[in-house]
Amino acid sequence: MRILAVDWGERRIGLAVSDPSGTIATPLPTLTVSGREDALTRVAAAAAEREAERIVVGLPLKMSGQRGEAALAAEAFAEALGRRTGLAVETYDERLTSALSERRLHERGVKTGHAKGAVDAGAAVALLESYLQRLAARSDGS
Repeated sequence: MRILAVDWGERRIGLAVSDPSGTIATPLPTLTVSGREDALTRVAAAAAEREAERIVVGLPLKMSGQRGEAALAAEAFAEALGRRTGLAVETYDERLTSALSERRLHERGVKTGHAKGAVDAGAAVALLESYLQRLAARSDGS
């Protein structure tokens, strides 16, 4: 099953897609959007273009696990995206995915100050990798 991961933001959206076996997460170009409607249209188009069967939207919980304004906005975006695409859309805890993405970029010698799109794409990859690991663990009976 091909899954599209979305690191949603009001200005930039990081995307990653899994291979059909749900094993490998690959970054896609980061979208720069001009509002919610533009974001919905472009993410829905990316899902269709990549033949995604499911979408997972990062849920930016607070470190305490509570939902703040950003998490509520991400949930509303996920709901609207599900209505737009007709696909199953889930939210998934994205805490620390941006930090992991920045660390991975630093390890490759990339300065992240001017590479926000790369950070967002890397965060989407980290989100999808974590989500795929959870799916694999569930299917193994864990």
